[in-house]
Amino acid sequence: MSGIRAVYGRAKGAATAAGERRARALARHDAEEAAERERAVRLRRAQARDRAPDAARVVPWGLRVAAEVAWRFLVLAATVWVLMRVIDSVRLVALAFVAALLITALLQPTVARLHRRGLPQGLATVVTALCGFLALGLIGWFVVWQVLDNLDSLSERLQEGIAELKQWLLDSPFHVTEQQINGITERLSDAIGTSTSEITSTGLQGVTVLIEVITGMLLAMFITLFLLYDGRKVWEWTLRLLPVTVRPRVAGAGPPAWRTLTAYIRGTLIVALIDAVFIGVGIYFLGVPLAIPIAVVIFLASFVPLIGAIASGALAVIVALVTQGVFTALMALLVVLLVQQIEGHILQPFILGRAVRIHPLAVVLAVTTGGLVAGIGGAVVAVPLVAVANTVIVHLRSYADEDEDEEPAAEPGADPGAAQDPEPAGSAEQPPQRPPDAVE
Repeated sequence: MSGIRAVYGRAKGAATAAGERRARALARHDAEEAAERERAVRLRRAQARDRAPDAARVVPWGLRVAAEVAWRFLVLAATVWVLMRVIDSVRLVALAFVAALLITALLQPTVARLHRRGLPQGLATVVTALCGFLALGLIGWFVVWQVLDNLDSLSERLQEGIAELKQWLLDSPFHVTEQQINGITERLSDAIGTSTSEITSTGLQGVTVLIEVITGMLLAMFITLFLLYDGRKVWEWTLRLLPVTVRPRVAGAGPPAWRTLTAYIRGTLIVALIDAVFIGVGIYFLGVPLAIPIAVVIFLASFVPLIGAIASGALAVIVALVTQGVFTALMALLVVLLVQQIEGHILQPFILGRAVRIHPLAVVLAVTTGGLVAGIGGAVVAVPLVAVANTVIVHLRSYADEDEDEEPAAEPGADPGAAQDPEPAGSAEQPPQRPPDAVE
């Protein structure tokens, strides 16, 4: 009986142990299934994240390009704005330097010619500068002398012209009465009388402007002497301010830019001289007073493209109208229009040629912008600066095109990521840093 109980106890213990092992196996299986399900969930989540597009890729390609261009444009605009603020703070110095650069472009060939004839560089510079400045001084003295010499006769003719204009208005079909004309005259007199303080302040501002002009002229003369004498070292010093990698390209852009500036100054000088001579001779034979000073004004105004010719021509017509009458004014207008047509269609294409290739719209925008930024001086220097900038940009773009053409094309079947090893820095031969012709 005890043996049966022992067997029963062992069987029961074995059954219990088997049940426990089975329970542990089931628990382990359930845990493995739960872990497998969790891994599957994680895998699905990871795959879902991988399938989700990048936020940058969701944005349309055109919008991304526009955003890239926009922020670069904003950075460029901010840079230009800061640069213009700096230039505006030293506007007198900037205009004097640009004016000196233009005068140097005009006088430098004479200095080089005298130097080749055997004169030392310093003596050739002094002789050329003195002759140029003396010529400008004589022209200014001649204009002032002519104006003062004809001032009395011009005043008399002006009064006569105003009387004739008044009579013409009375006899015209516009039904203008003498009372209306007298009322306009009285209002003008009252306006002048009540604006005495403004006129005085304007006169004081005019004195300040005159002092600034004289200071700028002296500074421009001083800079011109140094550019004519030591321009090469100035150019080389400017190149040393640039990074080494871009020096060859900038040095290569110097000669074509200088040739463009020289061609523009010479061509404009010749065209302005022809305009002044022909219009001056025309109004002189028409009997218009101050013909020679008006011709000088036309010569100076011709350095402002388009606007200068129109303004100077209008001055000649107005003086002819006030002093000689309507018929003479119409004949003067005919002379001005004829000379300007010859200038636009014959002189400028023949003299300037293809050296200065600027669209008329660019000329108008450049002159307007230069006038708004720096007044008359800005209008004068705007077009040559745009011409030089255009030449430099075209030259640098040609460098970029050559670099793209020289890149080796990938062979068919080759690994696109396997690029050739670049040459060591400094191993490539750099072109000589030749300064522009003006500094030779």
